[in-house]
Amino acid sequence: MTASVEYIPVTPIEYPDEDGKPMAEGDLQCSYLIYARSVLRIYFENHPDIYVAGNLFIYYEKGNPESVVAPDVFVVFGVEKRDRGSYKTWEENDKIPDFVLEITSKTTRSKDQGAKKGIYAFLGVREYFQYDPTGDYLNPQLQGLRLVEGNYFPVTTNTLPDGTVSLTSEVLGLELRLEAGKLRFYNPATGQTLLTHEEEAVARQAAEEKAQRLAAKLRELNIDPDSL
Repeated sequence: MTASVEYIPVTPIEYPDEDGKPMAEGDLQCSYLIYARSVLRIYFENHPDIYVAGNLFIYYEKGNPESVVAPDVFVVFGVEKRDRGSYKTWEENDKIPDFVLEITSKTTRSKDQGAKKGIYAFLGVREYFQYDPTGDYLNPQLQGLRLVEGNYFPVTTNTLPDGTVSLTSEVLGLELRLEAGKLRFYNPATGQTLLTHEEEAVARQAAEEKAQRLAAKLRELNIDPDSL
């Protein structure tokens, strides 16, 4: 008598690319998420091995889709720059984010300072920054943590003469600045604030209009601006 073996198909494990929830709690949080992601992508655009993403699921344990975290913005060094639906560490040579930024809000505050902080330390995220656009949930409004021997320690905060708060990201080679409560990335090598393409266009137009007004004023004084 021949024994029969029943074949039971194995259901593939699913790793969803989205959870149906909005990108951020409100317009203000969303605007800073988009700003940070955009300027960092521009800053690293000539580096094919640096990946910048935001609001993307990171799965860090193969076979367990519950082991997931979704940073607002993150940067990974040493992986291919390409579009992904989600980031699975085992498909990326076990590379985890080197830098994470969370835009804190009322509903995310406890996770950002509790569960997520623990996960990022466990994974080995070298720098973890948090920013509260409204200033209602974090004090100080901009905070940074740097991983040292498996534990997070605060990044030194500097206050510039004009009142701007600045924290240095050693990982990015940039400063995160708080200018009148607004988050900006600043490049100390060039002395310039990082701008999105839209902000660059607005700044360029403003400079052109200023030059035109100056030229018109010089002509009123019978001075040819082209001769200067």
